[in-house]
Amino acid sequence: MMKCGGTSDCKPADAEIQSIINEVKGAVEDKVGRKLDTYTPVSYKTQVVAGTNYFVKVNIGDEHIHLRIFAPLPHTNQPKELSDLQRGKTAEDELAYF
Repeated sequence: MMKCGGTSDCKPADAEIQSIINEVKGAVEDKVGRKLDTYTPVSYKTQVVAGTNYFVKVNIGDEHIHLRIFAPLPHTNQPKELSDLQRGKTAEDELAYF
């Protein structure tokens, strides 16, 4: 059960999460400084705020990265944005709030 303001349990990534990370791929590539041929979501957590924060573990080939993506409330008509990124992660690293 999710605590108010906390993150959800970790879930396996699905097609919806792939679509969400695809929306911020350009910003991710800018942050890591290269084009990413491998860009596969592994797992994710969510946090409901004034919109939704998605915390996503992504396999980029030679490492895993953790993304925090903010999705504004639908009525705002604003795009999703990359809020933060952590590098140097492994497949075993826990996905946590950052």
